[in-house]
Order: sequence, then structure tokens, then C-alpha cells
Amino acid sequence: MKGQKGEQNKLLTGGDSLMAYETEDQETQYCFPDINSSCVKEQHSSHGHIITYLFVSLLSAWTVFLNLLVIISISHFKKLHTPTNMIILSLAVTDLFIGLVMPMEAIRLIETCWYFGDTFCGLYILFVSLLLSTSLGNLLLIAVDRYVAVCHPLLYPQKTTMAKTLITICLSWACLSAYITALVINNGYFDTSLRADVCYGECLAMMSFSWIVTDLFISFIFPCTLIITLYLRIFYVVHQQVKVINSLMKGGKCVTEGSVKRKSESKAALTLGIIVSVYLLCWIPYYICSLTVNSSTVINVLIFGVHTSSGLNPLVYALFYPWFKKTAKLILTLKIFQPASSLINIFTHEL
Repeated sequence: MKGQKGEQNKLLTGGDSLMAYETEDQETQYCFPDINSSCVKEQHSSHGHIITYLFVSLLSAWTVFLNLLVIISISHFKKLHTPTNMIILSLAVTDLFIGLVMPMEAIRLIETCWYFGDTFCGLYILFVSLLLSTSLGNLLLIAVDRYVAVCHPLLYPQKTTMAKTLITICLSWACLSAYITALVINNGYFDTSLRADVCYGECLAMMSFSWIVTDLFISFIFPCTLIITLYLRIFYVVHQQVKVINSLMKGGKCVTEGSVKRKSESKAALTLGIIVSVYLLCWIPYYICSLTVNSSTVINVLIFGVHTSSGLNPLVYALFYPWFKKTAKLILTLKIFQPASSLINIFTHEL
């Protein structure tokens, strides 16, 4: 009897083990169950999914809406057709596209499964990388524009024209497109079979060490160092100019139109400097953690922090640019459809 009970216990134990194994196997979900090399689909709570997707949807809608207001404002109103605003327009277009791809980025990072194939993965990474690079490229152009305007005001009208600015913006987009395309192709994003340790259904921006160093220098260290250097020089000159203007006003002397214009240029430089600072504060933690932290959760949060800067830029315009508040009101009240609305002087709000 003991032997029979022992055999029965062994069978029960074996059966329990088999049931436990089957339960564990059922809990493991794969992106593509019919493919042996499929990636494992991470499990998340339904409430966490809902909250995350709701946040991303609101952030995406916010970013698209505000940047669309900036694009319409600068494109429609003739008084805003200046070299500086053309660069701001280019930045707003970039931020608008970043807002549009936020839901796709959320699916890629949260679901951890890519259902759209290797080719679309490569194209997607190429497009997002281009947008993030052009954002920094536009900020560099803004820094150069403000440097010339504040530090060399007499040369600014000659050196900075609408035609030259538009050509520079187009060249910036073209050069960055060529660089990002080379980066994506050389790292095999269009064919995951060329990359080791990549399961089927994964779309990650994986690079070799040499490309990581190259991209870190070209896409971050060099432009950020140049931007910070230019703005330090700008703020020094602004400080000196404001001191001179204030001393003239306190002494009861007449302040010339040129002095007033320099003060206006200084305020514009300060506003755009805040935009650059916001961008760098969003980007620097991501780059530092991407090199030192292995936690995918931390990296994913910081990626959305980087994307958040695209929705913060229009807020800076709204806080510091009175013209943006006026144009936004004209757009939202549909007054831009009135005859000759593009000729409105939004600085005085008169035809």
C-alpha cells in the first residue's frame, strides 16, 4: 500500500509540475507565437496601459495643436515673414511631426512588439532620428541668427536675408537627412537579420560603438557646445547693452531708435535662449542615462521627456511673444479668413 501511495504521490507531484509548467507557459506571451525567434511581449496592467496611452494622446494633441498655431501664424501674417521667424517656422514644423509620431513611439516602447516589418521599422527610425536631429539643427541656426543680430547689429541686415535663411534651412535639412540615412543603413535597421541578439518583432535603435561615439559628437556634443558658447557671448553683450541704455535713460538723455531696437533684439535672444535651455534640459538626462543606465523603463520615460520639449516651445512663444497671443486669437476666431487679413499689423493689431 505504501508503494502504491508513493507512486500515486509521485504521479500527483509530476502532474502538479506539469500543470505549473503549462500555467507558466500560458503566462508568457509572444509577439508572434508561430515564430520560434519571436520576442516576448511584456505584461502590463490594464490601468497602466490606459493611463500611459491617455497621457501620450493628450501630449500628442497638445503638441500638434500649438505648433500648428505657430505654423499658421508665421505663414499667414506678412509682418512675421522675417529670417528669424523662418527658422522658428522650421522648428515648429519639426515639432509638429514629432507630435504626430508620438502615438507610434508609445506603441513601440510600451507594447515592446513591432508588427509592421523590418522595412517600416528602418523608415520609422530614420524619420524620428531626422526629426530629433533637425530640432537641434534649428536651435543651432537660431543661436547663430541671434548672435549676429545682437553682437554684430550693423552687419545683420546684410548678412541675414530671407533668401539666405531659407537656403540655409534647406541645406541643414539635406545634410542631416544624408547623415541620418547613412547611420540607419550602416546599422542594418532595414534588415534585423544583420543584427545579432535581436528577436523577431523588435524595433530598436541599436548602433555599433563607433557609430555611438560618432553620433554622440555630431548630434549632441558639437552642436550643444556651439549653442552654449554663442548664447554665453550673446548674454554678455546683452548685459552690456542694457547697462548702457539704462544709464542713458537715468541720465535723462535721449535714447535713440537704434538703442530701442538693440533692446528688442536682446529680449528676443533671451526668449529663444529659454527655448534652447528647455531643449537641453530635456536632452542631457537622456544622453547621460542612455550611456550609463540599463533600465529600459528609465530610458522610455526620458525619451518622452525629449518629445515633451516639442510641446513646450509654443508655450515659451505664448509667454514672451505678444504677437503669438494675438495671432492665435485671430486664428481661433477664424478672422484669418477675412479679406486682407494677412496684411494685419499684429504688432498694433491694425490694418
